[in-house]
Amino acid sequence: RYATSVNTCPHKRDEVKVLKIDEIPKESVSSDLFTSHDVFRQPLAPDSQDFNMSVVSFGKGVRNKFHRHQSDQILIVTSGKGRIVTDNDNVEVEPGDVVFAPAGEKHWHGAQEGQEFAHITVTSKASLTTQLED
Repeated sequence: RYATSVNTCPHKRDEVKVLKIDEIPKESVSSDLFTSHDVFRQPLAPDSQDFNMSVVSFGKGVRNKFHRHQSDQILIVTSGKGRIVTDNDNVEVEPGDVVFAPAGEKHWHGAQEGQEFAHITVTSKASLTTQLED
């Protein structure tokens, strides 16, 4: 669905796009960053010039490995029980929790043992992720 708006920025599209998360196809994620291939993503803003934003769904007990981002990262927990781990913290998260990970912070996030987990992730479009764990 689209809503027409006045285009005041010449480099931006002139339509607001409204999406239903349940209608966005899930894409399998195959990356060494994860402890399993039971990970899926749904891109939420593929046309954005500024942000990477997607739903990431983790299978039971699946997590990503220690990593860092060049930009800040925001996670919005949408389902399941998860965990956010840094060198100094190990925090359980659940739907409704919002996580702020500052640029450069070493961390991992994913599903708790025996649980599935999903979150929305937002980073800068230009941000690179560096994996810090094999």
